[in-house]
Amino acid sequence: KVTRVEVVTEGILTRMLQSQPDLPGVGAVIFDEFHERSLNADLGLALCLEVAEALRDDLLLVAMSATLDAAPVAEMMGAPIITSEGRSFPVETHWLARPLPKELRLESAIADLTLRVLDEQSGSALVFLPGEGEIRHTEALLKPQVPEDVSVRPLFGALDFKAQRAAIASAQKGRKVVLATSIAETSLTIEGISTVVDAGLSRRSEFDPSSGMARLVTSRVSQAEAKQRAGRAGRVAEGHCYKLWTRGEDGALPGFPPAEIEVGDLTGFALELALWGGRADQMKFITPPHPGRLAEARTVLKLLGALDSEDRVTDHGREIAALPLHP
Repeated sequence: KVTRVEVVTEGILTRMLQSQPDLPGVGAVIFDEFHERSLNADLGLALCLEVAEALRDDLLLVAMSATLDAAPVAEMMGAPIITSEGRSFPVETHWLARPLPKELRLESAIADLTLRVLDEQSGSALVFLPGEGEIRHTEALLKPQVPEDVSVRPLFGALDFKAQRAAIASAQKGRKVVLATSIAETSLTIEGISTVVDAGLSRRSEFDPSSGMARLVTSRVSQAEAKQRAGRAGRVAEGHCYKLWTRGEDGALPGFPPAEIEVGDLTGFALELALWGGRADQMKFITPPHPGRLAEARTVLKLLGALDSEDRVTDHGREIAALPLHP
């Protein structure tokens, strides 16, 4: 007997469930990195729980994560919590002695801290910044100042493949500084990193009801995200993490980042629910969608002709749902 592992995005999983709800040939569905709490992950788990209850009592469901607040997820799933202690090395944390002056630009502060790291530590460094703009500006500040044996490499989602490979690969000679977005938190391992420098910021997509559109918002990282970032310095040996905030400021950080279902655009989510024929208040969501924002999403879908007056999906709505696009 052969077991096949198929790796798909949560969006593809939703399409599979909508076309064949009983998931023929599938024995288990594993949601990895579930702490990221994407809208499609929350929806996919809710759909799978309905399938397991109504159609497939033999379907095994697993939610995995290194930083997840596991108790509420386990309670909702009716599942045990299984803990696997992976091997990691101690990471020493270095805090700022005092808060940053408000007039100091982020890029200047992180460049100064990175130069200090290169002076105090011997290995390569991974620097977390919120986005491409901050990465490019910091790169321009660092390149004229770093020692000759240090290369500076940017890393973000829109970067071309060759440049991404150069950032991930081990340095051919000397050391390197990788300036990365949160893409480097969990998605990949960068060789040779022994020190993390964390700016303490993350860029998230949030829905703006006043404009009816999503916008990118820069906010402080959560304690779970900061822990995940620091852990990148202890993958192969003991490491160091330099944080661009004080020990006192750390206590004010939220425990976990907001789930996308709390802050994201629910238009596509509402269409998937209508296509499924389910009601959000009768399904198992760790964080239920806000009724008012869900009603706003349905209003948009009605204007598009995707839902009828009874909130049922129309033929036009089915055509829209088949496309990998915002409605």
